[in-house]
Amino acid sequence: MTIRVAAVGDIHMGPDSEGLLRPAFETLSDCADLLLLAGDLTRHGTPQEARVVAREVRDLPVPVVAVLGNHDHHDERPEEVTAILRDAGVTVLEGGATVVECVGGRLGIAGTKGFGGGFVGRSAGEFGEPVMKEFVRTTRRSADSLHAALKELDQRDCAARVALTHFSPVADTLAGEPPEIHPFLGSYLLAEAIDTAGADLAVHGHAHLGTEHGMTAGGVRVRNVAQPVIRRAFNVYRLGGD
Repeated sequence: MTIRVAAVGDIHMGPDSEGLLRPAFETLSDCADLLLLAGDLTRHGTPQEARVVAREVRDLPVPVVAVLGNHDHHDERPEEVTAILRDAGVTVLEGGATVVECVGGRLGIAGTKGFGGGFVGRSAGEFGEPVMKEFVRTTRRSADSLHAALKELDQRDCAARVALTHFSPVADTLAGEPPEIHPFLGSYLLAEAIDTAGADLAVHGHAHLGTEHGMTAGGVRVRNVAQPVIRRAFNVYRLGGD
């Protein structure tokens, strides 16, 4: 049996965009078993914008699982944004995991926002000034939490597992972005967490000028679902098969 995963990130909703995605989202039961939201759901992380997102996804015909992005943190009220989304029925993950019952089997989703730092050979190191050390430690903590969440799913009888982040785990899906900003778009530590814990698919956003398709060194498919990349309300990815 196949599990159908709809995903999109970087929808950047505000009062003037209310209702734009709802018609497409209401068709999800025809083509998908769940919807993943890969962060940057709002423009500035305000409660007002979060309520727009909440109305867009409330009472959809499929479960909705999300992580926040950097934009959702800008107003420094991520807890309020999270609470508003959860009140609308969205499962918001930050270093945790959830399981969705699908016709094709149980799907485990491990999620975290992630952070920057760069990729092998061109990455920041945990050395020098305290602020630089904290930058890298922030990414490491996020990657460690993703690893732990994926490992937790080992015990939950899942047919497949997805790693959901906002920042990218690989450089592949950043192709098209200026190389100078790659360290601010993701980190190899996220890919290491995915490869060592195991997953069937990794989904992220954040890189608006990037590329949809990539792969970790361990062979896990990576998909950049930032809306400016996929150019639609969502894409659907299939896991498993007869």
